[in-house]
Amino acid sequence: MLTIALVLFAVAALFGLVLAVQHLRSHAGAQPPGLGLALVHGLFAASGLVLLVVAALKGEAKGLALVSLAIFIVAALGGFYLFAQHAQKKQLPKPLLLVHGGAAVVAFVLLLVFKLGL
Repeated sequence: MLTIALVLFAVAALFGLVLAVQHLRSHAGAQPPGLGLALVHGLFAASGLVLLVVAALKGEAKGLALVSLAIFIVAALGGFYLFAQHAQKKQLPKPLLLVHGGAAVVAFVLLLVFKLGL
């Protein structure tokens, strides 16, 4: 279950990177990304988060995996806010984009370290 969560988070990260680059370019006058890309990113991330929660409830996620879960929840809350701003066609705050992405990367690395037993 944790392996599938990791794969889902990795795919979400790829979509998230595309979203972030497009949003940062939109600050310079380019078109912001479409809402569909944000939905796909959120769907993969939310699916990974659900699997991680289920793994935690089943006792499969311990230690670093639980820390990862907590950080992913923080990243998800930031993601919900960013999505709401995006849906209203508002400019997204760069600091929140960076915190959201940074938190997700840290959480992913912690989960990967846990899964690999490092």
